[in-house]
Amino acid sequence: MPKRRKPHGREENDALGIVVTWLGHSTAVVDLDGVRIVADPLLRRNNGILRRRGIQPVRAAWEAADAVLLSHLHHDHAEVPSLKLFQGVPVLTAPANATWVRRKGLDGRGLADDEWFPVGAEGHVEVRLVEAIHDSRPMPHRPNAANGHLVRGPSGVAWLAGDTDLYPGMAALSEIAGGSIDVALVPIGGWGPRLSPGHMGPQEAAVACRLSAARHAVPVHWKTLHVPAGEMVPRGWMDVAGPRFLEALAAEAPDCRAVDLDIGGSVTIPTVVSPGD
Repeated sequence: MPKRRKPHGREENDALGIVVTWLGHSTAVVDLDGVRIVADPLLRRNNGILRRRGIQPVRAAWEAADAVLLSHLHHDHAEVPSLKLFQGVPVLTAPANATWVRRKGLDGRGLADDEWFPVGAEGHVEVRLVEAIHDSRPMPHRPNAANGHLVRGPSGVAWLAGDTDLYPGMAALSEIAGGSIDVALVPIGGWGPRLSPGHMGPQEAAVACRLSAARHAVPVHWKTLHVPAGEMVPRGWMDVAGPRFLEALAAEAPDCRAVDLDIGGSVTIPTVVSPGD
């Protein structure tokens, strides 16, 4: 794993840490050591039949990406018009999904199970696929592979879980990363009041944070999309997952700090510097 960078010797505007920006649903931007990575981009006002609540992502929040992470090809994660905003940018995903991405005229990169892909000009930030259990809604017209991602650099490690059920291998993520999980982006809801199999709700997401021993958690995949006229039926369903996750995390993983972002909000996850650095 790249050695974590010491705080001295950095430019004044080169913050030590991972900056996570949540753009709604599962779309997130991870800025790490001069590299920008965008996950599951949904960047338009709406997503097919699904309506967006909250602001449409502003271009400055996601442009100039060095890589795109694609967890799977369900339409609320892999929207072709949004992906086409990243011409020439490597799209890192499972091999079967990468073939589909290339058919769309984009730079799909299918990663092997144990492959770390260098991102950015210096290559000091790396991305690897990790397991995700999400096979309950197969699509006849798109590949059905699913994965999460680990992103690591000198300033730390981020785990983007993707859509998944709980699985025992979450306990091995820090070992795979070669260091502790500094921030986990975990899904806690959906675009309807009921979750289908292959998704984590607030309680399962809290367990995932305990298993992975993440230091911080950013809940995603909630509070954003809904079917037409479904925002208020039943009343309040779009907003309950966040508070439930905070409560569950306090019980399951009290050492993990939850960061409940508004859509469009950002947080800097500080690096833990070893005493000898």
